[in-house]
Amino acid sequence: MAKFDREEVLEFHKGGKVAVKLPKPLKTKDDLCLAYTPGVAHAVKEIAAKPESVFDVTAKSNLVAVVSDGTAILGLGDLGASASIPVMEGKAVLFKAFGDVDAWPVPLNHCRMDGKNEGKTDPKRVIEMVKALAPQYGGVNLEDIASPACFEIEDELDAALDIPVFHDDQWGTAVISLSGVMNYAKLAGKELKDLKIVMNGAGAAGIRICEMCKAAGVENVVMCDTKGTIRKDRTDLNAFKAKHAVETEAKTLKEALVGADVFIGVSAANVLSGEDVKTMGEFPAIFAMANPDPEIAPAEVAKALEGRRYIMVTGRSDYPNQINNVLGFPYLFRGALDVRATTINKEMKVAAANALAALAQQPVPDDIKALYPNETLEFGDGYIIPKPFDRRLFVEVSYAVAEAAVKTGVAKLKVDLAEYRKELEARNAAR
Repeated sequence: MAKFDREEVLEFHKGGKVAVKLPKPLKTKDDLCLAYTPGVAHAVKEIAAKPESVFDVTAKSNLVAVVSDGTAILGLGDLGASASIPVMEGKAVLFKAFGDVDAWPVPLNHCRMDGKNEGKTDPKRVIEMVKALAPQYGGVNLEDIASPACFEIEDELDAALDIPVFHDDQWGTAVISLSGVMNYAKLAGKELKDLKIVMNGAGAAGIRICEMCKAAGVENVVMCDTKGTIRKDRTDLNAFKAKHAVETEAKTLKEALVGADVFIGVSAANVLSGEDVKTMGEFPAIFAMANPDPEIAPAEVAKALEGRRYIMVTGRSDYPNQINNVLGFPYLFRGALDVRATTINKEMKVAAANALAALAQQPVPDDIKALYPNETLEFGDGYIIPKPFDRRLFVEVSYAVAEAAVKTGVAKLKVDLAEYRKELEARNAAR
């Protein structure tokens, strides 16, 4: 992984990473009259008479608000709305570069319980602010908002607005993780319903990964938090954890891990040892996704499981099988925006995971292989998740999402799916 010093990074960020690019010319008197007065009055009247035309005569149809209150920035914690801007700009860059979606950072101040910029997130304030700014946008991507407020914020906004609302910290990791679990099951010769999955971390990402796995057919998931397994006999569980409480004699993560097929960690560094993974099933998969340091180092897993077959997954780009959210959100929104979906439902998320899993099973183009000279990019234990620069993602994942939106009745546009796929392929070739 490339190393950059502080000054080099700050120099790169000078002036920001996003800007307005004009899609229409403004060089003549007529251009000015069309763009602003008097011509713009026709567009205003059109929207007033036919509200849905706002998607046709403004940028709304391809514009996403990247919203944060700065309470959970990366792994850095609560540093405030202004400090979130570089991350939100970065997210906007990824939206455009990978999904050809226009996105704009929307950092929110005064969304705390004290009404200022300290204390925990006040969900009601965030919800009201996002509702107020929503008319401009075709979708809302929530980012770096602390748990548990993020659950209420997403759920209420998704119900209240007629545009997709997606909290990437919850669902992005969940979609990509599920695709990895799907391909692990294929390699292991098992059905999803027969897997035993043990998870460590019951925050926003952990809860949603659990929900995604269950939505896809997994039946046996034991979640753990800092106090041990999430069991039905515990009385200290919040409502989100309680939904996933199970009957189990295992009290600790180590006890739960015995015989498990898959470990999924979205928690903290070094919570597992080599001895722990030795107790897992015959062909284990270890998804150690804490950043920057995983729940167990790949080198330690390799040493502990020497001579055994296993799959290692992390959240880092310097190891194979990286869970990287950029594989998901640009294309989830691309597909949703193209059919004017009112939400990104579970079916659309599972469809994205299926598309990612299927793509990893296909031969990898030579130009992608050239970017990763030290890896063998052939479907197998060391390659179960596509690489971010695989341009086929634009077509395969976006199409799967749009198709699921149409089939589940949340697409407002009537779409010929065969023609839509051809359109995606043409757009991808032109990029």
